[in-house]
Amino acid sequence: MKVIEGQVWTFRDHIDTDVIIPGRYLRILDMDEMSSHVLEGEDPIFASQVKKGDIIVAGLNFGCGSSREQAPVALKHLGVAAVVAPSFARIFYRNSINVGLPVIVADVEAEKGDALAIDLGSGMVENKTTCKKFKIQPFQDFMLEILEDGGLVNHFLKNRGND
Repeated sequence: MKVIEGQVWTFRDHIDTDVIIPGRYLRILDMDEMSSHVLEGEDPIFASQVKKGDIIVAGLNFGCGSSREQAPVALKHLGVAAVVAPSFARIFYRNSINVGLPVIVADVEAEKGDALAIDLGSGMVENKTTCKKFKIQPFQDFMLEILEDGGLVNHFLKNRGND
């Protein structure tokens, strides 16, 4: 798997799925429009300023709350390449893997605007701004395959008929 490199956006502990994509926007079917509201209550400029490949570094329990799949889908649609946090809500973690959004369990020291490089193969995150390195919780091989294929549906379609 390739190295994920991007600029850091930081968020606090306990960011729930209603903060990631507020419930009042869940009926919007256009993903560009829905995604324009991602994390607006935490950082009003995030959705308009995030760039493809940027990385979220968050606090504890990222993605807690409801099991809405729109939260990781909207983050991925915006171009977020990965989310790094010391812990994730279990259903958000699984939904993220299922849609092909890498969620990295690690306690990483980073500030907004730092450059981060995540090597899922070696299990390391490097803050290229501070030159500090951090070990991550490794992924199981099947989860790496799902991420490499861009999510569970793509993984299934790729492997259909290989049984």
